[in-house]
Amino acid sequence: MLTLIAALVLTATHMLAGRLSKLHQLPRSRWLSAAGGVAVAYVFVHLLPELADGQRVMEDSGFHPLRYLEHHAYLLALVGLVCFYGLERLIKQHHDERPEGAPSHAGVFWLHIGAFAGYNALIGHILANRDSGQALELVWYTVAMSLHFMVNDVALQHDHQDLFARRGRWILAGSTLIGWAFGSVIELSELGVSAVTAFIAGAIILNVLKEELPTERNSRFGAFLLGSLGYSFLLLLM
Repeated sequence: MLTLIAALVLTATHMLAGRLSKLHQLPRSRWLSAAGGVAVAYVFVHLLPELADGQRVMEDSGFHPLRYLEHHAYLLALVGLVCFYGLERLIKQHHDERPEGAPSHAGVFWLHIGAFAGYNALIGHILANRDSGQALELVWYTVAMSLHFMVNDVALQHDHQDLFARRGRWILAGSTLIGWAFGSVIELSELGVSAVTAFIAGAIILNVLKEELPTERNSRFGAFLLGSLGYSFLLLLM
């Protein structure tokens, strides 16, 4: 029940983020920079230590292709980062080539939304496989992922405008619940949870930093720093 409530919170984030018009303004909202800091803090303080545990799980597994790879948990994190970096380069190339003010090509939109729908489904799946007995840890995960979803939604709204408002956010909201539903029915092995967590960690790092680093965003370093340090402090108190 607790993981279902958490999944509903993540779903509600997609429904609400599009209504917060101030988040779409430039210079970048302090709240978005702070939200990015929270997500990055969660990755470095919580998910990366889980990757270390996942590394040990993979080394001890009988899955032979993984046994011959050193640091394969971290390689999966790199794969997550590279996959979304390649996707963003493709989207940026499309935007640079299309006329000013023209809508996104439908194929590009569906590719972009499809990738993030899969990403959300993985996050929902991992959510369903988290230990509901550790309620506080579940809260930290839900807060960090909700803020991360909000940052992603603002970026996708900027890229696809009306298409995202009419279709994209509903697809992302549904994909989170679908991922949770599959996770509730099909429980991942410890090896599977480690692999998916590693991939997600790399993707989160890329998706946050790609929004904070470009100069045209006029990002708020102070808010980003406050969000990352503040959330790190809370996580270390657990």
